[in-house]
Amino acid sequence: MADPKGFLRHRRQLPPRRPVEVRIRDWREVYEDFPRRALTDQASRCMDCGIPFCHNGCPLGNLIPEWNDLVYQDDWREAIERLHATNNFPEITGRLCPAPCEAACVLGINSDPVTIKRVEYEIAERAFAEGWVTPQRPPVKSGKRVAVVGSGPAGLAAAQQLTRAGHDVVVFERADRIGGLLRYGIPEFKMEKRFLDRRLEQMAAEGTEFRTSVNVGVDITVARLREEFDAIVLAGGATAWRDLPLPGRGLKGVHQAMEYLPLANRARLGDFDEPPITAKGKDVVVIGGGDTGADCVGTAIRQGARSVVQLEIMPKPPATRPPSQPWPTYPMVFKTESSHEELEALGGRRLYGISTQEFLGDENGCVRALRVVGVEGPETGFRPIPGTEREIPAQLVALALGFLGPERGPLLNDLAALADDPDAFFDARGNVARDRSFQTRVEGVFVAGDMGRGQSLIVWAIAEGRSAAAAVDRYLSGRTVLPAPILPTARPLT
Repeated sequence: MADPKGFLRHRRQLPPRRPVEVRIRDWREVYEDFPRRALTDQASRCMDCGIPFCHNGCPLGNLIPEWNDLVYQDDWREAIERLHATNNFPEITGRLCPAPCEAACVLGINSDPVTIKRVEYEIAERAFAEGWVTPQRPPVKSGKRVAVVGSGPAGLAAAQQLTRAGHDVVVFERADRIGGLLRYGIPEFKMEKRFLDRRLEQMAAEGTEFRTSVNVGVDITVARLREEFDAIVLAGGATAWRDLPLPGRGLKGVHQAMEYLPLANRARLGDFDEPPITAKGKDVVVIGGGDTGADCVGTAIRQGARSVVQLEIMPKPPATRPPSQPWPTYPMVFKTESSHEELEALGGRRLYGISTQEFLGDENGCVRALRVVGVEGPETGFRPIPGTEREIPAQLVALALGFLGPERGPLLNDLAALADDPDAFFDARGNVARDRSFQTRVEGVFVAGDMGRGQSLIVWAIAEGRSAAAAVDRYLSGRTVLPAPILPTARPLT
């Protein structure tokens, strides 16, 4: 235990965010540096519980009390070893994970939980700064080849584990750069892409091969892929977005979040000076109150939007954990992310219990406003409240409504045709069905991450990538020494 009285001596503390008026003028990450002593104090709050529920809260099973104690003892090198034992990319989860581990922290029962996520972030950054993150090349090659389709967190985690197990791994990505939604879906102010690039450099040095601008199923057929590789891991994500088919949906200026955000990221990468879809000088409405909606808000503000409004059909969440979501479950509570803080400071609004009825256009076929109404719900089925109809000006609308599952294209359709039961290649939710070994109904083809699980968290994607890698290694070698979290997957395929 780091400090037996640490949780009594110190209150929960996070590094301050840079002032709103400063950070909205650039695309750098929003947090200021955290003094080393302050971080050590935070690590000392960990109680090293007899039953560390944070392990269960984290899909990766991160050894949280161990590396909290190592930080307190100033043994940072061993801390990164314990962190890397369960997590390939702590610099990513330390920035982007919503921290279900903190929701499960025992200290959180009657106090503020340990700042686990920030300690994780600081360990990873210290390790890179000190040069401790080096390539881990396999001592022996297996002679087996594995194709990983998709370069998001699930695909990258699976690829790194399989490369280290001695297999020759090729990662296929249909975009022009590696990273999936980590590259093009996450705004720069949440994760600067240089941090992704340095991890990719490590993977390339270990022997993982990356092939970009390859649409598997089109540019390379499924038959050829199966001929050239001994196993295939599907990790293409759940990229079929949920739409809002209302009158006026076809108006110019109404876009999916994943049409809008990638262009903003491409502009930051130097692909063009001004993105084809921009909020500059416009009234912007973001429909959807989740993380992707918040990303759209922060992006619009930095692009120079005239006004920004975020709409959510659900009622405003409570400020504290509701009785229906007891500890150690992850609670749905009201949060103010950095983008929301910027929104409020600039006079924008987050509106709850609002349903969009129609997109209104001008004479040029461009969106000019939304017709909305207040609703009661969800128990009443989001029944409109009489007298609450109104219009909200908008020349740009971003739909951040989540995803329905993987895209049905040549890749999945061709694989389904090869399955022992083509009609059962997908599960009831439209995801790729898999057994407890992450194998699909096609021999030698595995699936990990959102493509098999459905829309979920980055930490779940990494956990699934690690588990799928262990299953593939066992399939190819007859056994595996790859560590993997124990995850609940689909039932056995019958």
